[in-house]
Amino acid sequence: MQNFIDAYSWINIRFLLQGLWVTIEISVASIVISFIVGTLLGIIRYEQIKYVSAIVGFIIDIIRNLPLLLIIFFTYFGLPNIGIKPEIIPAAIMAMSIFESAMVAEIVRSGLNSIDNGQTEGALANGLTRWQALRIIVLPQAIKNMTPALVSQFISLVKDTSLATIIVLPELMYHAQIIYGQNTNYIIPIFVALAVLYFIVCYSLSLLADYLHRHLA
Repeated sequence: MQNFIDAYSWINIRFLLQGLWVTIEISVASIVISFIVGTLLGIIRYEQIKYVSAIVGFIIDIIRNLPLLLIIFFTYFGLPNIGIKPEIIPAAIMAMSIFESAMVAEIVRSGLNSIDNGQTEGALANGLTRWQALRIIVLPQAIKNMTPALVSQFISLVKDTSLATIIVLPELMYHAQIIYGQNTNYIIPIFVALAVLYFIVCYSLSLLADYLHRHLA
């Protein structure tokens, strides 16, 4: 019990919260970027644009089948070899965004394919262009259908930020390692605190998604 009391000193809690803030920053930036880029890529795949869709699909398949850890490693340690030297946080955001964009693209493509073609045909028959039909009729319905899959993917992203400890990103897991590295008696208490903090963030994201889902409905 004393180990828990000592581990949860204000200094340690504040240090963990500082790491949590970095985790949230990385997650929010990556979610926004990957949602925008992934949606565009998903639309390109859905529209079956000659050659372009095939090339985009090939690149997406490559990224989806690579470990995120490898992408993080390459972004931070590989890019400097070609003259690009990102700082730790931008490198983490870049790696997360690349990986998640590929995942989101497939979710968007599947969501768009779930909408009956009659919706598009009806919109075209009423004078809308194909882009207008996609933007006004098809995409809003698809987003509603793919909300659960997107939320699940973004929750995984939040947890995957811990992989960025390989490039010494000062996020939640890295700060936890520093704390229990100074005193191994703190391992269990700190991991309990990690579980609680990750749960709060991920569950909050789920509640937000539920609210948006009901709003869209």
